[in-house]
Amino acid sequence: MKAIIVREFGDPHVMKLEEVPVPKVGPGQVLVRIKAAGVNPADTYARTGGSAAKPPLPWTPGTDGAGVIESVGAGVKRVKAGDRVYMARSLSGTYAEYTLALETQAYALPEKISFAQGAGVFVPYATAWRALNHFARARPAETLLVHGASGGVGIAATQVARASGMTVIGTAGTDKGRELAAREGAHHVLDHATKGYQEEIVRLTGGRGVDVIVELLANVNLGADLKMLAPRGRVVVIGSRGEVTVNPRDLMGRDGAIYGMLLWNMSDEDAVNTHAALAAGLQNGTLRPVVGLELPLAKAPEAHRKVMEPGAYGKIVLVP
Repeated sequence: MKAIIVREFGDPHVMKLEEVPVPKVGPGQVLVRIKAAGVNPADTYARTGGSAAKPPLPWTPGTDGAGVIESVGAGVKRVKAGDRVYMARSLSGTYAEYTLALETQAYALPEKISFAQGAGVFVPYATAWRALNHFARARPAETLLVHGASGGVGIAATQVARASGMTVIGTAGTDKGRELAAREGAHHVLDHATKGYQEEIVRLTGGRGVDVIVELLANVNLGADLKMLAPRGRVVVIGSRGEVTVNPRDLMGRDGAIYGMLLWNMSDEDAVNTHAALAAGLQNGTLRPVVGLELPLAKAPEAHRKVMEPGAYGKIVLVP
């Protein structure tokens, strides 16, 4: 089979398309023929060797993916050969024609959701669900601010919040991105490159501020976020590319809170209820992954460059 292989940490060019053996299925495992693999910023951090847990080399990137169960190992009961699934991690990486996974890492993909969309389910939607429900404990009628509402996680957070009855304010850096954020449910969409947009956000809330902020770039936004919070407001940091200085008094005066969240810390119990919620949303249409760009597997280096560029627009996927 063909797979992307990383033999040394570094820039995108270290990812090479190679011919490797198809993994063999063991007890409790499944082999999935990948139809699409999702690209996430976390993949790029791992590729550089800059993530907290460096993958052992040689390594095939990819956490998100979707495809069809090719075969199952002894003891597997929840899925069977021929089932359409989306991946929630794997044992061998999803940037490949086949991936080996635990039975518990493959989840049913509804017929109405394409494989390309399925490759954008796990990281974006589990991150958004966990941020809003397990950390912020967001409630209907509260107001949510999503920085970067046109990217994979931003779209997911917008859809999850709208389905629960929240008012959503989103930001995006391009006209195309703002149109997408509005189409996917944001009540108000602002340009985060415009001077004074924070004041406009507060004005949109009648001066009260926002109850919850999902923050994807804390090193740029966190200091200003705290000044936009409503009383007892919460910020959930799910992305940052550096250090940031904040004034604790902005939190103190509001009885506010900042949560730091990493998807990989999700407990087994949280995973069960998260995937149950995602399954329901995918089935009833409230959750609708948006694919912004499809590239062939060989163009993984290009995908890694694009996923880190400003102006996010939906999910980037690789097609074997």
